[in-house]
Amino acid sequence: MFDALTAKLQTILRSLRGKGRLSEQDVAAASREIRLALLEADVNSRVVRDLVTRITEKAVGREVMESLTPGQQVVRIVHDELTALLGGEASDLNLSAETPIVLMVGLQGGGKTTTAAKLALRLKRAGKRPLLVATDLRRAAAVAQLRVVGEQVGVPVFEGSERDAIGIARSATEQARHSGLSPLIVDTAGRMHIDQELMAELAALKQATSPSEVLLVLDAMTGQDAVNVAREFDEGVGLTGVILTKLDGDTRGGAALSVRAVTGRPIKFAGVGEKPEALEVFHPERMASRILGMGDVLTLVEQAEEALEEREAEELERRLREKRFDLNDFMRELQRLGRMGSLENLLSMIPGVQALRQRVPVEVEPRRLRQMTAIIQSMTPEEREEPDIIDGSRRRRIARGSGTTRQEVNLVLKHFRQMREMLGQFADVERSGRLPRGLGLPRLR
Repeated sequence: MFDALTAKLQTILRSLRGKGRLSEQDVAAASREIRLALLEADVNSRVVRDLVTRITEKAVGREVMESLTPGQQVVRIVHDELTALLGGEASDLNLSAETPIVLMVGLQGGGKTTTAAKLALRLKRAGKRPLLVATDLRRAAAVAQLRVVGEQVGVPVFEGSERDAIGIARSATEQARHSGLSPLIVDTAGRMHIDQELMAELAALKQATSPSEVLLVLDAMTGQDAVNVAREFDEGVGLTGVILTKLDGDTRGGAALSVRAVTGRPIKFAGVGEKPEALEVFHPERMASRILGMGDVLTLVEQAEEALEEREAEELERRLREKRFDLNDFMRELQRLGRMGSLENLLSMIPGVQALRQRVPVEVEPRRLRQMTAIIQSMTPEEREEPDIIDGSRRRRIARGSGTTRQEVNLVLKHFRQMREMLGQFADVERSGRLPRGLGLPRLR
């Protein structure tokens, strides 16, 4: 989502890093460019004005002007100010109540129901026993949709027989206490637009249930209107946090940079794909690094560790140290990448990749992973274990068996060699003696 903004900010800051000394005129010119880049990214104008003012004031200070590396100092200032703008630090869910309740609110079509299931899955994996509660009685398919996504993530759904949301929520609370389920994640009604009836209904539900959290599910692709929606929900219901969905989209992304500043409510999670696992804790500092093209290795490692079991990690590390990494291992890594979510999102976490992609197109379509897997599956066990024996005739046979071309088979073998070399380097230099798990990203064309 931040590709265009990242490219512009990198260009601006690169020009500053190239200067031995900075003048106030240099900082003023860079500030104007930063202001334009943020406005073009659809960041709220007031937020832009305040942010650029703070950056400019700090960038013309004596510490920066007299530094031997003033350009790097400015980069640090921009990073710190973006981090503060996004909330400073990650905000945990408040689940301290005996039977905590999380109200999921938002407009219809914003991803509220699917996000409720994603959150339930995340809490389930953290050792909780969540219960999804269907209180949206206005949209015909809402209850059925929640039932489907609940089954997908393996979390029970309470539907209730009452004809009002408050009655269903109260019955669900009693059921949860009786069954030892916690927390309750309540999927509430939404509208295509904000109206007084919606706000009154949500306010009444909040008063009746005393939720620990009221989370606004907000589509990050709605641009400036997202800020207005967040403000009105906060004033009408009272929010404790925000979940941004579709942060892996290709729009300008200004909502993510504006919501926290305008509402004062923390962004707690970010949806980064369609899969049930594609919900990240929102870390302001890490997001600031990604916006500036500095990557986000910590989140990448966390996602990789979730996809990679301890036993698998130890086996992969052992095979790498013994120089025995083969095409079977390569195929398992490809399949693991598919489980980790959007490749676009994964690539954005690797330092330097954003700058590289500006010069070299990188194909990250999921079909490429499936095609590469099909090619490896068309090989014999001997070929997978000893890739060096794959000559021209074998490549033609593999191509026919996988419905691909010989050139595509050659490309898979090239990716395999690159990945083996890169993982070997990780195994050699890791200070702690353990391999950073799941960082074996192939260079997809």
